[in-house]
Amino acid sequence: MSQLTRYTPPEHGTASPRHAPTRRQKAAIMVRYLLNEGAELSLADLPDDLQAELTRQIGDMRHVDRNTLAQVVGEFAQELEAVGLSFPRGIAAALNDLDGRISPEAAARLRRSDGMQHDDPWTRIKEIDGETLLSLINAESTEVGAVILSKLDVNRAAGLLAMMPGAQARRITCAMSRTSAVTPDAVRRIGQSLIAQIDDVPPRAFESTPADRVGAILNMSPSATRDELLAALEDDDADFAKSVRAAIFTFANIPARIRARDVPQLARTVDQGRLVTALSFASVSGAEAAAEFILGALPSRMADTLREEMAESGTIRAQTGEEAMNAIAAVIRDLASRGEIELLSIRDDTT
Repeated sequence: MSQLTRYTPPEHGTASPRHAPTRRQKAAIMVRYLLNEGAELSLADLPDDLQAELTRQIGDMRHVDRNTLAQVVGEFAQELEAVGLSFPRGIAAALNDLDGRISPEAAARLRRSDGMQHDDPWTRIKEIDGETLLSLINAESTEVGAVILSKLDVNRAAGLLAMMPGAQARRITCAMSRTSAVTPDAVRRIGQSLIAQIDDVPPRAFESTPADRVGAILNMSPSATRDELLAALEDDDADFAKSVRAAIFTFANIPARIRARDVPQLARTVDQGRLVTALSFASVSGAEAAAEFILGALPSRMADTLREEMAESGTIRAQTGEEAMNAIAAVIRDLASRGEIELLSIRDDTT
């Protein structure tokens, strides 16, 4: 039995311990006191050996008199008041605090350092985007893929399974039945290996793909320039040209890329004068299908009003017409990025 529970019966009053409590016993007293007061304590961040020692100490103790409790609580309060500044525990927590304030290269070097070996790698892995997780799973064995899915929350695991080919999803699902004997150390080593793979990839200067960047530039280019460059790309690199075409969205793409039910919202969002200019120029510059698609998807009264204004607009200068069509396409891209309308891929059915 702990020294703290060896009491000398006094003549009057509350029992008091023969010996002053040790620091370990004080810790046990504070934990027990806080739990009794209904505090939510999380001790999982302590090293495993300290958690075990604290648990054994709590199990050894029986009773503490009020004077000793008051003394321990008072000392604890004094220590808290003396703390002027606290720092995150471990490199991982420090990197989270400094996210965006140090360079990606410095962060990657720190994560590769030995100091990261004591932090839980799965904390980072759970925050990785689905595409990156899927590439990690594809590079590993089926059993490792099963461990990864087992460590994720069920919604993310289900999303990853949906991204896999059916045969692969079945193999990994079956492999999960063999994970019952996997030890915590093995899971930790798997996590550290995955993090090492991620950190070995050098940071990219550009977030978007080359095709997306070229597509964004060509979106705002005059149609003649866009067509000329796309034709040249077809000759030089047909696969890249195909990716660029998929990334491009212009006024002429409207019938194939948005649904008719979204056109009224577009008409309410854009300036009507600019819409009339774009429709008028499209009707005489090879984008007649897009103009008719927009007019056909609008309420008949609004469409008739636009047709009357188009008839009165006269000849539209090429630069003015191109700018108006590009502006309408930019509004559609913006609405799609905010989730207000859906921008279909070139393979989707537009009906």
